[in-house]
Amino acid sequence: MSPLSLLSPRRLREAVVVTLGGLAGIAVDSSEVAESGSTLRAIETRGELLCGVDGGLTGFAEQDEYGEWNGFDADLCRAYAAAILGDADDVRFIPVTTADRFRALSDGEIDILIRNTSWTFARDVGQDFDFAGIAYYDGQGFMVPADLGIASARDINGARVCVQGSTTTALNLADFIAANNLTVEVLEYPTAQAGLEAYESDSCDVYTNDLSSLAGLRVGLDDPSAHILLPDVISKEPLGPVIRSGDAHFHDVAQWVLFTLIAAEEFGATSTNVTDLAETSRNSEVRRMLGANDNFGSRLGLEDDFAVTMISATGHYGEIFDRNLGTGSELGLRRGLNAQWTEGGLLYSPPFR
Repeated sequence: MSPLSLLSPRRLREAVVVTLGGLAGIAVDSSEVAESGSTLRAIETRGELLCGVDGGLTGFAEQDEYGEWNGFDADLCRAYAAAILGDADDVRFIPVTTADRFRALSDGEIDILIRNTSWTFARDVGQDFDFAGIAYYDGQGFMVPADLGIASARDINGARVCVQGSTTTALNLADFIAANNLTVEVLEYPTAQAGLEAYESDSCDVYTNDLSSLAGLRVGLDDPSAHILLPDVISKEPLGPVIRSGDAHFHDVAQWVLFTLIAAEEFGATSTNVTDLAETSRNSEVRRMLGANDNFGSRLGLEDDFAVTMISATGHYGEIFDRNLGTGSELGLRRGLNAQWTEGGLLYSPPFR
């Protein structure tokens, strides 16, 4: 038996940190990507999670006047940092563009990508990337000036449509145009913000993007009420964290951290009661999830009480959603498909068993 196998998860990680201490602060070596567990070791050695996010999307990831990152995606990054490192502040937010996000992940400049990225066949198969689950169920929609008199996306014949290039959004638009035999002028822009600016300056009549993005972008317009989101949803856009392929251990970590946030809401484990619940709950599944029974955290290479640490810091999925995207936030989005399965939504965690 190896001496390391006798160590606790924390002591084992400390031993790894000592051994690899000279590597602290550097990105993951791409030659190590295929080694299971290499990403987790690199994060622990560095003492910081490198999280790729949008450079500025209201409700999801943006910096305030003090340089503090806020939003749904930013809080997911903090949740991962709390689960892995024990502190939600041990995260470095790295803005990545749509065009550059996968290169940054592949090159090891970021450990995890949490940036309105849709899970598709082409991205998941043969591209050296894995999705860790679905954090937000979205769909592509359209924004138009209210005074244009357009009631449906099928009425945009002859219009100029702005779209972000090199995205599934542009591909979905092309499919929608062909399927409905429309004649439109498509204008592609390198970023969502550039497309919005073109729309705002009347360079195009319609702006298409994921509905969550449109809601966030509309908030920044001079008069948000002068613009409407059409009822049409022309695609399924399951958004979720992305990691490099080849690291089965980190894939498990990335999946089950997200599942824990979702399950915690279902079981009523909130930021204010999770510590007490870990000690008092009579629900065996809750006790396993919160680390009171069966050492589930250790099996992931994390502390057994990682869920308590994480939920205490960020809250469960619903708390993160409500403060950043929900009806009490600036965006005012309803839960819809992102409600728990018990409330008519699609959120669902596999059992902690």
